Amino acid sequence: MAAPTKCQLRGRLVLLCSLLGMLWEARASQIRYSVPEETEKGYIVGNISKDLALEPRELAERGVRIISRGRTQLFSLNPRSGSLVTAGRIDREELCAQSPRCLVNFKVLVEDRVKLYGIEIEVTDINDSAPKFQAESLEVKINEVAVPGARYPLPEAVDPDVGVNSLQSYQLSPNHHFSLNVQTGDNGAINPELVLERALDREEAAAHHLVLTASDGGEPRRSSTVRIHVTVLDTNDNAPVFAQPIYRVKVLENVPPGTWLLTVTASDLDEGTNGKVAYKFWKINEKQSLLFQLNENTGEISIAKSLDYEECSFYEMEIQAEDGGGLKGWTKVLISVEDVNDNRPEVTITSLFSPVREDAPQGTVILLFNAHDRDSGKNGQVVCSIQENLSFKLENSEEDYYRLLTAQILDREKASEYNITVTATDRGTPPLSTEIHITLQVTDINDNPPAFSQASYSVYLPENNARGTSIFSVIAYDPDSNENSRVIYSLAEDIIQGSPLSTYVSINSETGVLYALCSFDYEQFRDLQMQVRASDSGNPPLSSNVSLRLFVLDQNDNAPEILYPTLPTDGSTGVELAPRFAEPGYLVTKVVAVDRDSGQNAWLSYRLFKASEPGLFSVGLHTGEVRTARALLDRDVLKQSLVVAIQDHGQPPLSATVTLTVAIADSIPDILADLGSLQIPADLEASDLTLYLVVAVTVVSCVFLTFVIMLLALRLWHWHTSRLLRATSDGLAGVPTSHFVGVDGVRAFLQTYSQEFSLTADSRKSHLIFPQPNYADTLISQQSYEKNEPLCVSVDSKFPIEDTPLVPQAPPNTDWRFSQAQRPGTSGSQNGDDTGTWPNNQFDTEMLQAMILASASEAADGSSTLGGGAGTMGLSARYGPQFTLQHVPDYRQNVYIPGSNATLTNAAGKRDGKAPAGGNGNKKKSGKKEKK
Repeated sequence: MAAPTKCQLRGRLVLLCSLLGMLWEARASQIRYSVPEETEKGYIVGNISKDLALEPRELAERGVRIISRGRTQLFSLNPRSGSLVTAGRIDREELCAQSPRCLVNFKVLVEDRVKLYGIEIEVTDINDSAPKFQAESLEVKINEVAVPGARYPLPEAVDPDVGVNSLQSYQLSPNHHFSLNVQTGDNGAINPELVLERALDREEAAAHHLVLTASDGGEPRRSSTVRIHVTVLDTNDNAPVFAQPIYRVKVLENVPPGTWLLTVTASDLDEGTNGKVAYKFWKINEKQSLLFQLNENTGEISIAKSLDYEECSFYEMEIQAEDGGGLKGWTKVLISVEDVNDNRPEVTITSLFSPVREDAPQGTVILLFNAHDRDSGKNGQVVCSIQENLSFKLENSEEDYYRLLTAQILDREKASEYNITVTATDRGTPPLSTEIHITLQVTDINDNPPAFSQASYSVYLPENNARGTSIFSVIAYDPDSNENSRVIYSLAEDIIQGSPLSTYVSINSETGVLYALCSFDYEQFRDLQMQVRASDSGNPPLSSNVSLRLFVLDQNDNAPEILYPTLPTDGSTGVELAPRFAEPGYLVTKVVAVDRDSGQNAWLSYRLFKASEPGLFSVGLHTGEVRTARALLDRDVLKQSLVVAIQDHGQPPLSATVTLTVAIADSIPDILADLGSLQIPADLEASDLTLYLVVAVTVVSCVFLTFVIMLLALRLWHWHTSRLLRATSDGLAGVPTSHFVGVDGVRAFLQTYSQEFSLTADSRKSHLIFPQPNYADTLISQQSYEKNEPLCVSVDSKFPIEDTPLVPQAPPNTDWRFSQAQRPGTSGSQNGDDTGTWPNNQFDTEMLQAMILASASEAADGSSTLGGGAGTMGLSARYGPQFTLQHVPDYRQNVYIPGSNATLTNAAGKRDGKAPAGGNGNKKKSGKKEKK
């Protein structure tokens, strides 16, 4: 038995603790105070900061404030002391009327916690009101036949105080005929009655004067009096009697004034004036007497003013009927006011948190408001709603308080402002509603980087632009606001051709306008790749990049450049060779030019601008090939001057000119002999320049002749001293100096095809001797030009040399020239025939070109071909006897070998003292002629 007893005690203890905890929690959420009425403004009711567990200074910081509904603010908060004080004088009777307890309830909101605390203040009564009768005097009529013990009701005094301060007792002034009887009703009201103690005799006393005193029980005691005038009447033995002791009626609160409610009826069996009944209100307060009207003759009760269920829903009054003899009857009238839906819901905003950050978490409180309806029943039931909006939701937090919350994360870029309509609707018929409109601002955060309108940009800029030219403008849009949307533009650092990108272009950080810091050249820059960065001014800043490619457009700013023929560096003029037997269309040379521009600006066309003999030559419009336009005639001068103009197709077109000197001869010795008489035709447009050129040529020629004379004199002195030369009466000193040719064309020609040479007077009948061996295999170097080898100049064979036999002049041999069909590439009409194979090795090709150049130098032998038969040009010595001239490509596009009237021979054959292997058979005859 002991164990179950302990378990029961333990269970009861747990139940008791739970009950005490619930009571403590309920009390903790409700704060109660009391204050006496009629206190002065600022009276301290209680220390609310202590009860809320806050410091006095935190009341303002945390947004603590009082929320009251539908009445004047009676209390306020003192932020300095943290106390709850009265806001003015409080009248308990006005506030709560005759209620036993006068309680004032309101809420205190702690805004940062979004929490409400209930406050209940009891206003205690003080004895500030005395009992009061409705009238200062009262007339009571009593028939003289009234029997002792008859009771006559007296008017009640009204004391608005409650408790001991309310009406406690009545006293009647001393009188022999009347006494006072006090009865207490069911509701605790004290009703005085006048009791007839002794029979009246009208003849003895027609009237009696009494004083009724009403007193309360407060401290100090208060009282008031009413004078009662008793009139003794003649005999009237029937009093008025009402048809109903109690009348009940229901009326809607919205009935208009003047509406009839009911009629009370009382009857009197007496006749005459004793049977005539008059009606009047007997017991009714001052407010009720203004709302209703009573017809004293008919007993009809009607509405004098509009009723309001919310102010008072039930009225109780007494109606008195009195006949002419003074007899009276009483009845009660009970009026019930029924509610109608005549009040719209009232919405009171308690707290509004606007603006709100767009990154506010879901469930953030935006609005706290109260919604109530003064009607009752279903008419007072309120339902709140908002328009369909996925971003917000509404929930009922406590009693008739509602909270508006965020239902999702807001996005200011989609909606920076919300207009929310809250609708409060009652359940009456018909329903009434109230709307409030709330504007919620959304505060921006930096959550969007700037965005360009395009994924990449292509910009086109003509070259030769001015420095500081505006190239392009990029625009980035940031949907954020204020500083978060202010875009700053910059260029990503990069190195272009060894220089920073910032040396070429710059960008305005505010407008995004791109500027060129230098003048672009299409020939240096075709395009420029860069990254443009757009950053906002938020914290932290966000940025985005876009690729921008700048294309430089070509302008016609470069004139054609001539690659061939190139002018010698010493100022002389190049000479091209055209044989006299050349047929029409013979390729003399080719002008090669390029234009550093591109496209149409680089398309070149060639034309013959000026010629010393028009109609003799033509120039290919697109190839630049200079060809003979007709067959050459004997009357054609030896030296032809051509001016070829090269023009591009740009706008405006640019052009360049080159001057060609074409020598017309059948052989190289003919050229050497006739070049002495060549003179460049004067140009009327450049006479000064021609003069300068003539002077320069003359000076160079003189220097050259002086050098040759000194060199010949030195050689003769050596020959005499070494006894290698025979004495002779005739000397070289007698030769006129005018027989030496030293014009610039000869120098340019000889520098092109040989490095060491000697010239004699009447060179048409002489020959060139090249002592250098093996020129067929290597190019002539600069060192060979600088060697001091013996040079022999013969004048009509008067100075024979022992080691070098004189070789007679042979007729021209034209087998080394190529026909038009044997020229490969663009210069010839076809690519040759298939009788042989051209070396496809690059080294062999270069060696072959060198050999051809060397062969031109060895042409001075004039007696035979280079180590082979006719038409081989000595090539069989390297590539075999099967390799003939038809295998040789036409190198005359860049290197031209002019014709010669001498037969090419092998220098090695001369050194060996052997006759050449092949020839034209004229060697022997020419030798005999030389001896003669």
